[in-house]
Amino acid sequence: MTRIRDINPVAMGAHVVHVAGETLWLLPEHAVWWPAGGMLLVADVHIGKGAAFRALGQPVPHGTTTDNLARLRALVLRYPADELVFLGDFLHARAARTAGVLVALHDWRRSLPQRLRCTLVRGNHDAHAGDPPPELGIMVVTEPFAAGPFALCHMPGVSPQGFVLAGHLHPACVLRGTGGDTLRLPCFVIGAQCAILPAFGAFTGHTTIRAQPGELYYIVGDGRVWPVPAR
Repeated sequence: MTRIRDINPVAMGAHVVHVAGETLWLLPEHAVWWPAGGMLLVADVHIGKGAAFRALGQPVPHGTTTDNLARLRALVLRYPADELVFLGDFLHARAARTAGVLVALHDWRRSLPQRLRCTLVRGNHDAHAGDPPPELGIMVVTEPFAAGPFALCHMPGVSPQGFVLAGHLHPACVLRGTGGDTLRLPCFVIGAQCAILPAFGAFTGHTTIRAQPGELYYIVGDGRVWPVPAR
């Protein structure tokens, strides 16, 4: 089994930040690794979004659920996590609960280490999609869910429970070149009382975040996480 001390954040393309007295790794996989808590966190997976759109007659790509689950499995196998936490929007919609999606979910769950706990902090899409099938063994909680000094949420904001780790916004940052060209990349946002994760799921879209005083931005690109210089 991989041990924490055997993992080098630079070699993994991660960027280390310190918040609420804890060390967090911002991962290029659009996830956060909290070594002291043995916890991996992802937000906005939106399983079955493609299936939900196809049910409405929209010609969207196939394979996004397979891709999402394969990347989740690879993430779990890469880090010695005791718990995988979904910060809301695990399933995209009730229409996402097709036979194919459900079979893929069960196969994915069986492929994970038996010791791994999975927890879902309900998000706005979960309220409509419903909780994951109980056979998946995913504990479902409402926000804020306390974990050490952190309040695990879907919606960004401030919580008396602790420093908020959240999703929902699918944040992206625009980089501007000297020639006037621009590039928009998903990013982590770290504020004084809240951190927002980029969306994990494929086919989710992004929202451009406008810089706010006191916030730090870390973009994901070229297999690494990069700090954005202060403007």
